[in-house]
Amino acid sequence: MSNNVEHKVVVITGASSGLGEAAARHLASAGALVVLGARRKERIDALAAELGGDDRALAVRTDVTDREQVQRLVDAAVERFGRVDVMINNAGLMQQSPLEALKVDEWDAMIDVNVKGVLYGIAAVLPHMKERKAGHIINVSSVAGHKVLPAGAVYCATKHAVRAISEGLRSEVKPYNLRTTTISPGAVDTELPTHITHEESRKGMHDFYEQAAIPADSFARAVAFAIEQPEEVDVNEILYRPTQQEA
Repeated sequence: MSNNVEHKVVVITGASSGLGEAAARHLASAGALVVLGARRKERIDALAAELGGDDRALAVRTDVTDREQVQRLVDAAVERFGRVDVMINNAGLMQQSPLEALKVDEWDAMIDVNVKGVLYGIAAVLPHMKERKAGHIINVSSVAGHKVLPAGAVYCATKHAVRAISEGLRSEVKPYNLRTTTISPGAVDTELPTHITHEESRKGMHDFYEQAAIPADSFARAVAFAIEQPEEVDVNEILYRPTQQEA
């Protein structure tokens, strides 16, 4: 019986570590062809080689804050494998600090990666999927996209924006037979907390993740669940946390 993942061409941004790497490994093990986008080219090159090389995986250096680079990622997938079945807009940045710390450069960086990066991914793949009248766009939000926490105002705002964009996309693509999913993880063991420069916020997040974070393959399984449903089933949102996470 087909798992509805096998032979699908899946493009993943932020694929060099964490959620993206875990998703790539899991989907490739289920038979997907994966196209890996990230800034750290050496990492995605090594991962692509591990997952099957030219016949099964492709690595394309991609900075999601550059629209042309995101377009090249999608174009490379179509050129190599003939189509894109699933686009996972996963690249993300989490920097925590009180607004009064005025880390404006960090606000800009999170908006560029978390919001504009998702929009650029949609812009790159949507015309292709509309023409085929087939495809699945998966955007990564967060528990922070469902609530607002102290020191997380801007990060939470970006993840709320991902959910709003995803819902707007869902309502617009019905004529083209496209599926859309937003996945909102809680504390998952990734590099995200290492980006925090505000000392008090960094320590608090580090201690919380040490206690509660669950492995990144939890996200990979959520992605696979959404993809493997029959084509007439559109799983629009998945929200999950570690069992012990209160917030």
